[in-house]
Amino acid sequence: MTESLETTTDTTDSGPGGYAAARLRLLQEGSRSGPPRRSALAELTDQWLAALLTGGAQTAGIGRGVALVAVGGYGRGELSPRSDLDVLLLHDGSADRSALAALADHVWYPVWDMGLALDHSVRTPDEARATAAEDLKVQLGLLDARHIAGDQALTADLRTTVLADWRAQAPRRLPELHALCQERADRHGELQFLLEPDLKEARGGLRDATALRAIAASWLADAPREGLDDARRRLLDARDTLHLSTGRAADRLTLQEQDQVAAALGLLDADALLRQIYESARIISYASDVTWREVERVLRARSAARPRLRGLLGGRGGRSGGRGGAADAGERSPLAEGVVEQDGEVVLARTARPDRDPVLTLRAAAAAAQAGLPLSPHAVRRLSTAARPLPVPWPPEAREQLITLLGAGESTVGVWEALEAEGLITRLLPDWERVRCRPQRNAVHRWTVDRHLVETAVRASALSRRVGRPDLLLVAALLHDIGKGWPGDHSVAGETIARDVAARIGFDRADVAVLATLVRHHLLLVETATRRDLDDPATVRSVAEAVGGATTLELLHALTEADALATGPAAWSAWRGSLVADLVKRVAAVLAGEPADDWSAPQQTTAEQERLAIEAWRTGGPVLALHARSEALAPGEAGGLLTVGLLTAAAEGTPEDEATGPEPIGVELLIAVPDQPGVLHTAAGVLALHRLTVRAADLRALELPSELDAAGAAAGVLLLSWRVAAEYGSLPQAARLRNDLLRALDGSLDIVARLAEREAAYRKYPRRRGAHAPPPRVTVAPGSSQLATVIEVRAQDAPGLLHRIGRALEHTGVAVRSAHVSTLGANAVDAFYVTDNSGAPLKPMHAAEVAQKVERALTSPSDA
Repeated sequence: MTESLETTTDTTDSGPGGYAAARLRLLQEGSRSGPPRRSALAELTDQWLAALLTGGAQTAGIGRGVALVAVGGYGRGELSPRSDLDVLLLHDGSADRSALAALADHVWYPVWDMGLALDHSVRTPDEARATAAEDLKVQLGLLDARHIAGDQALTADLRTTVLADWRAQAPRRLPELHALCQERADRHGELQFLLEPDLKEARGGLRDATALRAIAASWLADAPREGLDDARRRLLDARDTLHLSTGRAADRLTLQEQDQVAAALGLLDADALLRQIYESARIISYASDVTWREVERVLRARSAARPRLRGLLGGRGGRSGGRGGAADAGERSPLAEGVVEQDGEVVLARTARPDRDPVLTLRAAAAAAQAGLPLSPHAVRRLSTAARPLPVPWPPEAREQLITLLGAGESTVGVWEALEAEGLITRLLPDWERVRCRPQRNAVHRWTVDRHLVETAVRASALSRRVGRPDLLLVAALLHDIGKGWPGDHSVAGETIARDVAARIGFDRADVAVLATLVRHHLLLVETATRRDLDDPATVRSVAEAVGGATTLELLHALTEADALATGPAAWSAWRGSLVADLVKRVAAVLAGEPADDWSAPQQTTAEQERLAIEAWRTGGPVLALHARSEALAPGEAGGLLTVGLLTAAAEGTPEDEATGPEPIGVELLIAVPDQPGVLHTAAGVLALHRLTVRAADLRALELPSELDAAGAAAGVLLLSWRVAAEYGSLPQAARLRNDLLRALDGSLDIVARLAEREAAYRKYPRRRGAHAPPPRVTVAPGSSQLATVIEVRAQDAPGLLHRIGRALEHTGVAVRSAHVSTLGANAVDAFYVTDNSGAPLKPMHAAEVAQKVERALTSPSDA
């Protein structure tokens, strides 16, 4: 029925002031939030816009043939506090253009005067359909068209035709929509893994939830409904609260806003907020995967059915008989007992009895992962409702099926997600609940805790040929971080949980002990290799004592690599891999009965190191060598190996070789310099001045050849091995580095002043707000060495950090015997082996004082 604009009653003051006051009262009401507030805000806005339309129509002299239509989120009645108003002024073409323009101005300008974002258009139904046919986003918005005011029949006709067009064009439009969703996911990432997620655009966010509605409207497929509405509501609630707390139309939940948003939503803390958001995103992501898979299946079946139909009708290009692709679509191929493949999915056999076969869930999951096929959501749902619980301990077949599932590689992830979507994982492994969707507030980690565990198992499956017990490797990979979420050290808590889980799964006592050791010490190798001196016998012996046996060492080596590879790019490199491999080799020798190398014995020196040392002794100044090389890339990463080049700058000023090939992405820098005080912090300061970021560093003394000792070589030569990268731009020339290092050592270059000038310049420019880094921590690592005291520094990485640490240590009067520097993402983890002036380890009280002084210097760098 056509609604007359003259008879529309105004229930709200049509002026901006009346609407603004009512809107403010609504948003400040503590009793109304979530869907009721969104609906009330949409209704309030409807009344205001309807009054504007009525007044404008009277002024413009338009009686009929126009309607105001809400589209998009506003059309769905989901108006967040700072949402755009998506509005279409629909007309039948009978009104004069100038009158129509006057009407549009009467509606649009008050909205702009309110400071609200407005997405508006003025079209006839035919124009709206034509625009939708050309622009997918316009068509998606029109699917949610809702009448606000004016000619109701005009709106109803538009809705009918738009839905009919969408259903008719679905075979062409849905692949376009899928590509749009994938492009958006590539650009914004996955909501369920981001520390600062975009609630709207990231994969699993509100855009994907809207896409699922569009698919359902096409009648081609429908999304799994379990939990979907609640997941969408929680994301909308979080976005509403974010709008209110920031006062702007923000969709990205930044770190500094998370505590405030969590408190407003009545949640314990920011981690609880992120976990709730991740759970919601996971539900939407899984529903999207299942739904898009169904869309592809339906479109594939339709495409295959057309030539078949032509063949049945005697048309050209068809076949009159035989079995074609579509005819095979319904066939079932057996995969395992009670498990078959049908139409590209793994389903339960008709004879399967989940209520009598407790292993069926794991058997179906293992078969799907090994075949590289998805588990049918209907099969998973049936297993969830009908499967018998496994007895404890598990029967051997159940344990074998779990190991088969974990060993399937990349396809494990999708199958695991399907089981988790129906709650089957926590039913099999109750301890999984504490790590499920748990965020990791460490920039090095790319996944939540639970996904990291699965990814580690995926990485471990590729290393299973390196170990004698791949079953223990895969289970240890799945459990190594299971202690996160419990108070205290997660490795200690995880050891206890791993014992319980391993016994539950059905491993014997010996295997349970090995798994517990692997979980307890899963960080031991990489932390020791990168933070301790491997030439110190105490280091190697302590690792050997912790590991206990060669089999465990072999497993721990593979687990270390899998864990690091699954963590993220910053956690593993060729350099770290070589250090861990060196440590493993030394520990294996000790476990085989060989004595640990004596640190006091001369260390092996390469020919190049000896050449640099001799040149440094001969010239009395520093000698530098740059090796440009790329790190070994992780599987799937693009890139290639760079040619290794040697660029040396000696005292005579030998020119550098011309660099060939692409710019190096990683540089090994060797510096040989006659032993003297302050070398470490001076060299670090020079690198900082040249904007070189130190990723790793090592310092030790080199012994000169005996003939040079006889010739009167006084103090020895120090060798500093660095792994550095240019902060930006190209790498500096070795000759410039050497000249500045020479000036810094003789005092003509004031490193401290130059770095202070740069820091002062940085402070002139405002920086983006972010999470405040925790303060630096400096501790003594007791028992780490028999010949030196180990001072361990953990701090936020920053330009000049190593320079400040070195200066602070020098001011305490200790001698740095060796240094081992490692940078993980934004975190610096450094270990310094120091002695007193006599070369002996520091007394405990003295060591504590040194640690306190260094920590104070890092907290207040100006005092260093």
